[in-house]
Amino acid sequence: MSSPSTVVISGASGLLGRALTAALLADGIEVAHLVRRATPTPTEGRVHQVTWDPGSATIDLEGLNALGPISAVVNLSGAGIADRRWTDARRAEIRSSRLATTALLASTITELAIAPQVFLSGSAIGIYGDRGDVVLDEASEPGSGFLAQLCEDWEAAASPATAATRVVTLRTGIVLSGDGGALVKQLTIFKLGLGGKLGTGQQWVSWIDVADWVAAVRWCMTSSALSGAVNLVGPSPVRNVTLTKAIASAAHRPHLATAPRVALELALGRPVANEVLLASQRVVPKVLEASGFSFAVTSVEESIARSLKQR
Repeated sequence: MSSPSTVVISGASGLLGRALTAALLADGIEVAHLVRRATPTPTEGRVHQVTWDPGSATIDLEGLNALGPISAVVNLSGAGIADRRWTDARRAEIRSSRLATTALLASTITELAIAPQVFLSGSAIGIYGDRGDVVLDEASEPGSGFLAQLCEDWEAAASPATAATRVVTLRTGIVLSGDGGALVKQLTIFKLGLGGKLGTGQQWVSWIDVADWVAAVRWCMTSSALSGAVNLVGPSPVRNVTLTKAIASAAHRPHLATAPRVALELALGRPVANEVLLASQRVVPKVLEASGFSFAVTSVEESIARSLKQR
């Protein structure tokens, strides 16, 4: 496997984009961020910026070609899923922030003077829907609901790029990190003494440590035999009640509270509560493991402890 030299990233300001950028720069790999407006950054001189506007389907093709051969395009764009109620307007924003950006990148890749070696396009394990105790891998059928349909359409939007390059859709689970995301939100609640299981706590949570997520993405970059859907989750999914206990133990706080279904539905709306917080997704990384990838963090307790040290 050869190491990439120049990597283009969309959605680089988010948790995952920041983590991936830092790891690539640490290894001396050239990075370019797709931005709506070029601005000075703390890594100016080390990170290139190329402008685009997915809303108007425009991108600086000349700027991309000027980077020279691009080893990988990593698409991480997308509005937050569970940070507010799914009004009609919010649903439209969630969809357009993924589908428009992905479609623009897929078509642009076919127009580049030299096609990248791979297009790694975001997706999520939400594609499987709420499936109870069923073990889910990349061959499992999609589920139902807004998120499942969103992910199907999201992956379909990346498919035109297959005419020019290898395409991998990154079905990401819950990423545990001390720099942001779901874990930090929960830690805040636990530190107030209000932490507890969601609903019955029996729903499966498929998680991955942020360091393993970065390593898995880089593995997908350089593993030429990988294409199509890849589950970016750790090998040991846990029930919500187990995750709850692990967070409480690491934070040295009780976990006596319970957020009942009705309270979650009142707070965020029934669709967000049922499709995100209470959905059971027992997902395994079959493709990753079959390709030879090794996880550094295999227990949720270790991942949470590592995350707390980052803060």
